[in-house]
Amino acid sequence: MQEDFEIKVSDGTFTAYVAAPTIAPAPVVVVIQEIFGVNAGIREIANDLAKQGFLAVCPDLFWRFEPGLQLSDHSEADWKKGLGMYERFDFNEGVKDIEATIAAFRQFSGSTGKVGIMGFCLGGLMSFLTAARVDVDAAVEYYGAQTEEFLTEGMKIKKPFMMHLAGEDEFMDKAAQATIRAELAHNPRVEIHTYPGRNHAFARPNGDHYDATDAAIANDRTSYFFRRHLGLI
Repeated sequence: MQEDFEIKVSDGTFTAYVAAPTIAPAPVVVVIQEIFGVNAGIREIANDLAKQGFLAVCPDLFWRFEPGLQLSDHSEADWKKGLGMYERFDFNEGVKDIEATIAAFRQFSGSTGKVGIMGFCLGGLMSFLTAARVDVDAAVEYYGAQTEEFLTEGMKIKKPFMMHLAGEDEFMDKAAQATIRAELAHNPRVEIHTYPGRNHAFARPNGDHYDATDAAIANDRTSYFFRRHLGLI
């Protein structure tokens, strides 16, 4: 089942795309968007999670600018628009929207009450910040640009956290990655995997830098991580 679900916050209402598994109740995974909105790629990831037995939820974080935005990473105009959204985006408000999503789906009739989060690029950073500030059962970050700027929050992460870094990430250089590994090494809850030779967004379905082999490795690690920490095994 795929449908949109409305979530109310203090300054309005936004929607989340929901992909439900065939068996309920199920643990929840909140999938946090890139700069392209809750587009076909994010929905594909959610649909795949549902096939694995998770209740996948994708909140629309750009709702204050343009509700329902779906951009393509193959369009130069869409890249420009998405980057403009990123520059205007308030990370703190984003965390609050994700927190509202988590709260709503802990109580959802098809949920076990266990909730994990995962995000890509912008969503990766949001996953990191949310894990540091909000009660979530497990979290995964894929190549979250600017994570190195928020490492003082890293010790606040109290639940299992997995990070996937692209070795040749054009939005997170090797110095930034080295700083991330050094600083987060002090938190035993954080697990970091690096994929040498891979570019940013190597796990984006149908993306220009998609690498099937390493995307499969990262996604298999993520799947097992969530199954272990959200109660499927």
